[in-house]
Amino acid sequence: MSGLIIDSKACIGCGRCVRACASGGIVVEGERPNRCARVTDGCILCGGCVDACPVNAISIECDEAAGAVDLDAYRDIWVFVQTDEHDTVTPVAYELMGKGRELADARGCRLVALVGMSPEGSLGDLEHLVCAGADEVLACRDERLRQNDAEVYARLICDLVAERKPEAILYGATAFGRELAPGVAVRLQTGLTADCTVLSMDTETGLLQQTRPAFGGNLMATIICPNHRPQMATVRPGIFKAPDFDYGRSGTITQISLADDAKARVEISIPAEEWGQQPSIANAERLVVVGRGIGSKKNLPLMRRLAEALGAELGCTRPVVEAGWLEYRHQIGQTGVSVSPRLLVSIGVSGAIQHLAGIGGAECIIAINEDPDAPIFGAAQYKVVGDAVEVVEELLAQLER
Repeated sequence: MSGLIIDSKACIGCGRCVRACASGGIVVEGERPNRCARVTDGCILCGGCVDACPVNAISIECDEAAGAVDLDAYRDIWVFVQTDEHDTVTPVAYELMGKGRELADARGCRLVALVGMSPEGSLGDLEHLVCAGADEVLACRDERLRQNDAEVYARLICDLVAERKPEAILYGATAFGRELAPGVAVRLQTGLTADCTVLSMDTETGLLQQTRPAFGGNLMATIICPNHRPQMATVRPGIFKAPDFDYGRSGTITQISLADDAKARVEISIPAEEWGQQPSIANAERLVVVGRGIGSKKNLPLMRRLAEALGAELGCTRPVVEAGWLEYRHQIGQTGVSVSPRLLVSIGVSGAIQHLAGIGGAECIIAINEDPDAPIFGAAQYKVVGDAVEVVEELLAQLER
């Protein structure tokens, strides 16, 4: 059995392991000379204490046989299809269906959509999932699935995985997807890569190549999960394009059941429509996106005027939010939202890789920056080198004539 091993004879009770542990997984007890470290239930086998021990008294024992998985028993690509409070399939689910179809074709396997909804859920949406590329739709209609409760949905997914053994599962990196997917990964003792920007399939090995920015966005890391199944990844809305519906496709819709003892541990007493939710820029057709290059917060009204003149929403980079100029809901990039507008006007944005990851779906980018070497110009179809405020003032003068 895998676990943390402490050599009580070698341990000197110095406590460095305790200071290195972020999860409360180890304590030091007793009085000298019998003072010694002890493992607690909080241990997550991160290895921090192993590195910190000055006398090499701590090690991790891995039982590979106990965790061995029959990889050949797993087959098919699954997409978890999130629905909203009206049982409508969310846009990111269709985006994942397009990528899932591509992966399934490369692997030579089926694409399966897994969707949960209330008993009143529409059959039409299930048929649309077939049109979007699904070979089979696993649909569960249950009152307990009316709310997006991670405990209940995790039980549904884990029970189905144990029965059907999918090779990979894709989730949207929505607020709910980010809550659900890690819980499923822990229960299934498998890996999860968050916020992927590229997904591809090694057709020989069946390994899902999961690429995402790493180390502050300074490089792109491709992550694989060679020894556990299912392979799992989350993808933020707007990264992939939704496929065109093929109304001539045929597929199977299978009604499935949720275990009788599956239940939520949290009761939601306030309906979502009463929360006063702010509008999202994720689905905007036109965007004006500002960076620190606009000079100061006092120039924001000018940028809002341009957005209004273009019929656009206003977005921004992370530094603008951190400076307190705009709220987080305006933030675009790896740590904000991903967007796919038809038109994006970028003003005073340098173009860090984290930001570029969030605007990759834009059809047309017009970039305005006084630095001719700004990375944003590499992603733009139209480039204007000049002072952001002066250029916007001239644009407004032309638009408002």
